Amino acid sequence: MSTYVVGDIQGCLQPLKCLLKKVKFDPKTDVLWSVGDIVNRGPKCLKTLRFFYKMRDNLVMVLGNHDLHLLAVAAGVRRPSKSDTLDEILSAPDREELLNWLLHRPLIHHEHGYTMVHAGIPPQWSVKKAIKRAREVEAVLQSPNCLEFFQHMYGNEPAIWSKDLRGMDRLRVITNYLTRMRYCSEEGWLDLESKGARPNEGVKKVSAWFSHPNRKSRDDKILFGHWASLEGITDSPNAIGLDTGCVWGGAMSLYCLEIREWTRCQCENGKCSKS
Repeated sequence: MSTYVVGDIQGCLQPLKCLLKKVKFDPKTDVLWSVGDIVNRGPKCLKTLRFFYKMRDNLVMVLGNHDLHLLAVAAGVRRPSKSDTLDEILSAPDREELLNWLLHRPLIHHEHGYTMVHAGIPPQWSVKKAIKRAREVEAVLQSPNCLEFFQHMYGNEPAIWSKDLRGMDRLRVITNYLTRMRYCSEEGWLDLESKGARPNEGVKKVSAWFSHPNRKSRDDKILFGHWASLEGITDSPNAIGLDTGCVWGGAMSLYCLEIREWTRCQCENGKCSKS
């Protein structure tokens, strides 16, 4: 039995199938983990969602910001963006079955000595604390209050966690940490504007969330996606970046937990490049 972790797919299904074929993935014994963002921006979002749903019995997936965006758009509380490629899902005859399954995916998963999350864990939280906070959001997502949550999910404030936060402000900052974070201060102040390999000029003193030497999860192995501009390079043995930018013409990456081995394919227009 092998456990494979794949980076952000974003509707690029063909490269994923190519990687699974390369490693001779056996659905009878092997398990696929996904760091989320399985839809949006790429060409085959509906087919990707259906593919994941079909293999759900040997799949572990955490929600990414694009997955949450799909759910908010489908709920009618958010208009699609011009760059969204979600129309096929929204008009599919099986959309409710697919979206209900997606709605019940977690924000964080811990198993085999690894913790998987879409974006990261802020310096001031341990893995145990992050799991506890994630469960708060998951409980609301799977309740009648999910519509209210989607209405208030968007936004960059509050920019830092406080145990005194309540209601939607509390849920929003938890969600932003786990699904949108790249840069933050040592205290956990979020910079959600910087998206490149370096923070924007003039921003408060921030660093990549995994680079803070005193972060509480520094000794934990964390699998994450979301940050294509890193190209998977973190310079940290315990922070394993899976997003290598397939949808942007980079590569799709697959990582085997048991042997710590990478398999990658170069991508072009949402497909494996022939070169």
